[in-house]
Amino acid sequence: MDRFVTKKTSMQTTLNQKYKREEREEVCQQIARFFYTSAIPFNAVNNPEFVIMVQKIAKFGIGLKPPSYHEIRVKYLNKEVSNVMDMLEEYREEWKKTGCTIMSDGWSDRQRRSICNFLVNSPKGTVFLSSIDTSEISKTSDKVLEMLDAVVQKVGEENVVQIVTDNAANYKATGEKLMEKRGRLFWTPCAAHCIDLMLEDLDKKIKIHGETILKARKVTTYIYSRTLLHTWMKEFTKGRELIRPAVTRFATSYLTLRSLNEQKGPLLALFASNKWKNSKFVNSVEGKKVQRIILDTQGFWKSVTTCLKAALPIVKVLRMVDSDEKPAMGFIYQAMTQAKDRIKENFNNVERNYKPICDIVDERWEAQMHRPLHAAAYFLNPQFQYSPNFNANADIKIGLYTCLQRMVVDPNDRMLIDLQMDAFKNARGLGCLLQ
Repeated sequence: MDRFVTKKTSMQTTLNQKYKREEREEVCQQIARFFYTSAIPFNAVNNPEFVIMVQKIAKFGIGLKPPSYHEIRVKYLNKEVSNVMDMLEEYREEWKKTGCTIMSDGWSDRQRRSICNFLVNSPKGTVFLSSIDTSEISKTSDKVLEMLDAVVQKVGEENVVQIVTDNAANYKATGEKLMEKRGRLFWTPCAAHCIDLMLEDLDKKIKIHGETILKARKVTTYIYSRTLLHTWMKEFTKGRELIRPAVTRFATSYLTLRSLNEQKGPLLALFASNKWKNSKFVNSVEGKKVQRIILDTQGFWKSVTTCLKAALPIVKVLRMVDSDEKPAMGFIYQAMTQAKDRIKENFNNVERNYKPICDIVDERWEAQMHRPLHAAAYFLNPQFQYSPNFNANADIKIGLYTCLQRMVVDPNDRMLIDLQMDAFKNARGLGCLLQ
């Protein structure tokens, strides 16, 4: 009897699974059809809210009346705004405890209007604060100061540690004026923008970099503008694509060089193959130019290697500061030092080879990124503080105490922090301060 009942249950389960599988196909097809007919981007299914929505609909069961146009447009929109404002209050409470960073991000929309977004970052996360149409605003330092100061006022000066903008001259002048007016906060230029400008300087100021990137652009543009040649390339590279240069990020040019270097063998094989020799491309003027570039093993490819030796350590730092995985402030100082050391090693410590590159890096670093907050964050980063090789030079200590003097007005509070600093350096914890 047991065996008989077990078999029956198993058969029933199998039938239910088959039925549910067919039913799911029908439901999923309808969901997909809604996406298609509403022109909703497919990546919307990766939004966690989509999964929650589907689960709640399933939990409600049969008889759910969907929201009307008016309800979505008015009733539930107002509720969601209220929820967001409540959430923002939670963030505001966190800003009071830990301080925060205001970030300015300028861009242009499809109507070519100039928009400036303001976001606030804290250990709790990043939130959007406001957006301003700056199309009719003259970007003088006084006007920008007025705009940034209003944002600081909205967040609360006592909560703001720093305000981050791009490195344009008007923002730099504004940042200095803002620090004069608001005695407790710092203006800091965007690290990603600064490092990207280092790569731009390499391209513009060092001849071999400019020439090599131009040749790489010719190669990728020529291949990707011809469907048949692109198909042949993927056959030789086993499906691997070449990263193509972009206008906005100079790092992309160097990533293209690295991609070309990784596919050097397949590209040489392609342009030496019968497919290429028997094609219509081989007799065209542009085709001959691209062929000469690819087959120039002593010129072009050697130059690619030279450029990568200089740029990749900087690109590595850019990836770190442009990532959302971890706060970069406490790592920038060390990362830049390591990048310069790596560049020197790549050129076998021959000064005449690495000096022009390091001069470009130092010019941007000293003028824009060598900030007290970076020095203080490096000093207070336990990963470095407790390293056997940790060395707090004069610049680090000056940066640290500049931050203390600016951010902590009361001398008694600074004295208490000095005691805590000594405990921190000696890894004694809070216990010694409470005895």
